[in-house]
Amino acid sequence: MLKLVSVGVVATVSAAIAAQAVMSLDRAQQDAGLRRADTVSPAAAAPPATSDLATAAPAQGSAASVLKSADGHYWAEASVNGSEVRFLVDTGASAVALTQTDAQRLGITPAPEAYTLSVTTANGQTRAAPVKLASVSVGGAQVQDVDALVIENGLQTSLLGMTYLGRLSQFEATKSSLILRP
Repeated sequence: MLKLVSVGVVATVSAAIAAQAVMSLDRAQQDAGLRRADTVSPAAAAPPATSDLATAAPAQGSAASVLKSADGHYWAEASVNGSEVRFLVDTGASAVALTQTDAQRLGITPAPEAYTLSVTTANGQTRAAPVKLASVSVGGAQVQDVDALVIENGLQTSLLGMTYLGRLSQFEATKSSLILRP
C-alpha cells in the first residue's frame, strides 16, 4: 500500500512540474510577442538555430495568410531562393528543416561530412546539415539569410520552423488561417 501511495505522489509531483514548465514556455512566448497556435502539432524538433535572432535582419514585405487545410494543419507554399517548396508550418521546430528531395531541387547538396548535427524527428534520431537560405517568402512575408537544416533521413515533408517564424513581427492562428506579419 505504501508503495502505491509513493508512486501516486511521484506522479502528481511530476505532473505539477510538467504543467509549470508548459506555463513558463507559454509566458516566454507571450513575452516574445508570439501567440500560441493551438492547432499546429510539432512534427519535429530541430536543434537551436546557430544565428542570433536579435541581430538578424527583420522580415520585410506584407502580411500573408496561410489557410488551415482539411487535415487541421497549416501548409504553406513558399518561395525559397526563388523556387517553390511546400512546407508544414511547425512552431515546434526550432529551425526550417528541408527534406533531402526539396534540398536537391533547390540545388543544395551538402557533402556527407556536413551532416554534423544530431536531431530528433517524429521518426527518431537522424543527422542534419546546417545551411543558409538566401530568402524564404510566404506570400508577401519575406525573410532573408534564414538558417536551415537539411535532414539526412526520416523527414517526410519540409518544415517551416522558428528560424523563419521567429523573424516575423507576429504570427497568429485563427480558426481558419495563420496570419504571418513581417
